[in-house]
Amino acid sequence: MAHPAESAFITACRGDRPDHVPVWFMRQAGRSLPEYRKVREGVPMLASCFDTDLVVEITMQPVRRYGVDAAIFFSDIVVPLKAIGVDLDIVAGTGPVVAEPVRSRAQVDTLRDLVADDVLPITAAVEALVTELGPTPLIGFAGAPFTLASYLVEGGPSRDHRRTKQLMYGDPDLWHALLGRIAQIAGQFLRLQVQAGASAIQLFDSWAGALSPADYRTYVKPHSEAVLASVADLGVPRIHFGVGTGELLVDMRSAGADVVGVDWRVPLDDAIRRLGPGAVVQGNLDPTTLFGPTDVVHAKAAEVVAAGAAAAGHVFNLGHGVLPDTDPDALARLVDFVHAQPVPSA
Repeated sequence: MAHPAESAFITACRGDRPDHVPVWFMRQAGRSLPEYRKVREGVPMLASCFDTDLVVEITMQPVRRYGVDAAIFFSDIVVPLKAIGVDLDIVAGTGPVVAEPVRSRAQVDTLRDLVADDVLPITAAVEALVTELGPTPLIGFAGAPFTLASYLVEGGPSRDHRRTKQLMYGDPDLWHALLGRIAQIAGQFLRLQVQAGASAIQLFDSWAGALSPADYRTYVKPHSEAVLASVADLGVPRIHFGVGTGELLVDMRSAGADVVGVDWRVPLDDAIRRLGPGAVVQGNLDPTTLFGPTDVVHAKAAEVVAAGAAAAGHVFNLGHGVLPDTDPDALARLVDFVHAQPVPSA
């Protein structure tokens, strides 16, 4: 049997040319699938993330339906915080909500290390998935320090990240203490996933696009770098993705990313030029394109595939996650279309 290390996805992540352009979708596990909604009915989000059998089933659903080249582990970026005892919940229609937003060093000091016993149902799911997936790679993931800090400081999602930046500028020592703790916890979570069998990891920085390049380098990059460094010895590809991060791509790569995720706001060929020689990219079809006519979707996908030829390696993906109302059949057609495209020569 083939091994995940020989898959098209891992081959592309390592900067080589597989026999077809690999494709997977952020948020493919759940969201738009009717079978996902059925198994999640009546089960709170965080409860589902700690249910081994449910995690396995939800992770496998898009692999069965679409034949994607990688599975993304079903979880949420706040799971490691919940696992160490942070009082938070994921509220439908809102997102993560923290009961006591971080305002002091004493609160930061309560953020203890993550240990294996905290996430036993999760690592059990990884182990089961690796067996069930066979040659298909499993991607583990974690939230990046800035995004998790924003939730902890704001108490929930924020449009302007006012309190986050207020802390960042007003008390940089506390800020760096907070992000340092989060970086350690995120790194511990990623290591456990890889040790359980994940073939690659992705670090999500959903809100980093709210930062200027100078602020990113000063207040955030060292901590994202620490997370990515924490799994460097494990030898798996490390993907780094952020939303609205076109001006941060070079810094995100130099933070230790083997693969840089590109959102749809930056043309992929422009991103590749910015990143420079040897870059491996992931992306970047606009998720809303899937609501258009099939011929338009495929034409735009072909443009992404062609643009990706300039990179050392290219993993086809959306420029952010699958939207909840996306037609699963449109995604299935897109996978088939991308797989049918000739692999561009370098």
